Amino acid sequence: MQGDATDLAAAIRHGRLSAAEAMRASLDAARRQEQLGAIAYLDAAMGLASAEGRDRERQSEPEQFAARPFAGVPTLAKDLGGPFAGLPVAAGSCLFERKGGEADSDLASRFRDAGFCLFGLTTSPEFGLSLASEPAVGPICRNPLDPARTPGGSSGGAAAAVAAGIVAIAHATDAGGSIRVPAACCGLVGMKPTRGAMPGGPSFGNHLAGIASELAVCRSVRDTARIFDRLSGNSRGPFPDPSPVDIGNGRLRIGLLADTGSVYPTEGDRLAAVEAAARAFESDGHELVPLSWAEFERSATSSGRAFADIVSVNLAALIKALALDESRAEPLTQAFAARGRALPATMLWDTLNEAVLVSHNLWALFDRVDCIVMPMLSSAPLAIGTFPSDHGDTDLHLERMTAFAPLACLGNISGFPALTLPFGQDEHGMPLPVQIMAPMAHEPRLLLLAARLEAEERWQHLFPVAGLPS
Repeated sequence: MQGDATDLAAAIRHGRLSAAEAMRASLDAARRQEQLGAIAYLDAAMGLASAEGRDRERQSEPEQFAARPFAGVPTLAKDLGGPFAGLPVAAGSCLFERKGGEADSDLASRFRDAGFCLFGLTTSPEFGLSLASEPAVGPICRNPLDPARTPGGSSGGAAAAVAAGIVAIAHATDAGGSIRVPAACCGLVGMKPTRGAMPGGPSFGNHLAGIASELAVCRSVRDTARIFDRLSGNSRGPFPDPSPVDIGNGRLRIGLLADTGSVYPTEGDRLAAVEAAARAFESDGHELVPLSWAEFERSATSSGRAFADIVSVNLAALIKALALDESRAEPLTQAFAARGRALPATMLWDTLNEAVLVSHNLWALFDRVDCIVMPMLSSAPLAIGTFPSDHGDTDLHLERMTAFAPLACLGNISGFPALTLPFGQDEHGMPLPVQIMAPMAHEPRLLLLAARLEAEERWQHLFPVAGLPS
């Protein structure tokens, strides 16, 4: 597997390398792979100071150090979400200057308490409006598995940095597939948690009417489980904290969706991977329950519409609240803001009510099945430039994103947890991802099922983790 954040943390904990050595290795890797465009902002001094602080803690307070699951592990925050103190988020836009930096969000504080050492921000499209990460302000982020292709978006820089081994794990956000799409493009594990599971305070600046969530892109299921366990709960937000469901070892009903319809078809090799994953569960004695696209089509359409309306209105409100000079933004950003301003309140209200029905309809499906295995992407990662932002046609842009990831928004709008991981590779060496969805608070089941698929070792990371001893 070429290592993960858990391996790197263990190496630091057992003295095989120091946190400072791990940080220097990440900084060296970042410099060597600068052309990848994964990192939008780097602060080497911050990273080294944080790492040296962890090394001092290891000597003076070893029990406290050992209690941090990722003590000394270098990582990067996304240039959207957070915020993390000292890291000046610009949301991939020239509308913000990279100076200063807000205080830690609740989530950022938990990242630090887990032992992570931060040293920069990863590339995001302007205001997270794309499934590619190519902001006009730069840099253009490329997929380390094939630099001619996108690493996805909007957490594309995070996924590229992790897949390339610059860091073993990285902060990411997901409002319309933005953790899962990049993870799927780069051969990583990405999970969007249950609505309300992750802290969004104190400002809730990335709340987006409840559709956004934050976590990480990871190289392994165990890293995903470990960081979710450490960061989730006691979110102190507008939703009750989901209590993780105690799962048993009984026979499960595995819903299989191996079709995304004729309008947004998924390529055969990707559907075959989804079916192979479901068959793996069947071989363990679980029951397969075939599901049809007709059972999802309306919810998928409603989810896409809700995503578009919510992000448009949010962007319009942000620009007004901060008195930003919108004329300096990318043409597509300007068009989304205009779309938000033009949206009648009654139409937004209808959209939000329709989103409630998406959740209700999914609950009805989960009366019949315990989880659903489905496609994540319709094709291999697309070429750089496939999602241009130099135009104002928001409908065309949304159509392109839906065609690439037809089911990405479903988890965000419904509030249900969803996880993607690679389950094989295509003829060009690109990952064949599958997505698993489960009822709210069923992350333990998602992670258990994902670990079962990961154990087949159908995917191997191309690049080792910087600094990890052989």
